[in-house]
Amino acid sequence: MKYNNPVIKGFYPDPSVCKVDNTYYLVCSSFQYFPGVPIFESKDLINWVQIGHCLTRTSQVQLDTVDSSGGVFAPTLRYNNGRFYMTTTNDTTRQNFYVWTDDIYCEWSEPIHVDQGGIDPDLYFEDSKTYFMSNGTDDYGVGGIIQCEIEIETGHKLTPSRSVWQGSGGRYLESPHLYKIHGRYYLLAAEGGTEYGHMITYARADSPSGPFEDYSNNPVLTNRNLGGYELQGVGHGDLVQDSDKNWWLIHLGFRQTGQYLTYHHLGREVFLTPVTFGDDGWFTAGHHGTTLMSFETERIADTIIQQEKKVFMFENTDWNLDWCYLRHPVPGNYLLEPDKIRLKGTGVTLDTPSSPTFIGIRQKDFNGVISCRISLTNGEAGITLYMDENHHYDLALRNHDHGYEIIERLNVGDIKSIEKAVELGHCNSATLVIKSNPTHYHFYAQIDDTEILLGSAHTKYLSSEVAGGFTGVLIGMYVTGESPDSHAEYTDFSCEYY
Repeated sequence: MKYNNPVIKGFYPDPSVCKVDNTYYLVCSSFQYFPGVPIFESKDLINWVQIGHCLTRTSQVQLDTVDSSGGVFAPTLRYNNGRFYMTTTNDTTRQNFYVWTDDIYCEWSEPIHVDQGGIDPDLYFEDSKTYFMSNGTDDYGVGGIIQCEIEIETGHKLTPSRSVWQGSGGRYLESPHLYKIHGRYYLLAAEGGTEYGHMITYARADSPSGPFEDYSNNPVLTNRNLGGYELQGVGHGDLVQDSDKNWWLIHLGFRQTGQYLTYHHLGREVFLTPVTFGDDGWFTAGHHGTTLMSFETERIADTIIQQEKKVFMFENTDWNLDWCYLRHPVPGNYLLEPDKIRLKGTGVTLDTPSSPTFIGIRQKDFNGVISCRISLTNGEAGITLYMDENHHYDLALRNHDHGYEIIERLNVGDIKSIEKAVELGHCNSATLVIKSNPTHYHFYAQIDDTEILLGSAHTKYLSSEVAGGFTGVLIGMYVTGESPDSHAEYTDFSCEYY
């Protein structure tokens, strides 16, 4: 059959996958958003359904005043002796930790910390031993992929941290994963930085601690030389074997906004690429070492149909799965019902690394129409296209001395500009509409039967290339206001992709 990439769309970076019986489970980074580390499951590797989060309690992760793209970095998901483990880094506190659960559909444990630096931690289990790896510098001052043995019950180090591989020569060596395949140990990593030079490399050894021999044709997977191709930034992968003994790479990549427009704003997404082992024990990946937007393969049965959800509403999404908050939310400011939400504003705005009243859903495709009916009591309420506290576009309803108005506001770095305002008089409700394509957002106010264009803005100013960082655009509902009665009601929300 033919399947299309990405298999999970929108800002779901740094995927890690494991297989238990006939089900695949996958986790992704979440950075400053809460709940942390979304979990997906699949029966066929191409259709994924979110089932929860690993970090659902404030006691598990510190996110207060975390800057955008801080917080929870790349996780690794593993299964051993009936128990799931997720290990990750809180980059803001510079701590590596893991949590565990015996039931992936239920709550996870409190964090167990490991006294080893770096980011992108990995767990490898063999017999009674647990190996913990990350990038960084070892206990002897040597850089590379760092490994130690730990006591899995406590996280206590049983051996010094030691550098076991220095990579293939690319910058920003990260994302280590260790596997035992066909009697040898394979160490997978990412190099080049999570941008246009990103790549997946690997080495192998006869021992889990090396010495490791580089694959002679590294990188095994990269799109860095595919100029003018939509899919770029391929890297940070995890190997998984399916029930028919075929091997695959689950990895990140991103879609740029145009053939030669080197910007991306949807974030890093999840891609699936076939892997083939040769008779010599080395493996290759993809189409001549590159990832494609679609693959024709007999590895996936023709009876499997790749599903894609095109319309997202309050009624067909789950508040606990599809939606997220900026850092730790104040629960009393949110009243979430099946068909509407009621939000209470505070003096905290979208421009500060704190917890404004905000609930968002990831933008999943370039072309779409977002609309919502908003009724405001006081303050400001709207829809934001949010990249970070310094880069977001707001279409909002607010009150002033003479009544209410709708504004289009662009926030790009230090520049904050209200592009247009439409007076509503004493009418405190309206339908706000945003239409998107790969290069532009268009902002409308729908008043009665009339649709008024307030203005347009380039998507590139919300891209990682402009804003920096590691996240992607979220479609957020927000309220701000100093008054105790600053609140708004949202109804008839729809985000439809075409």
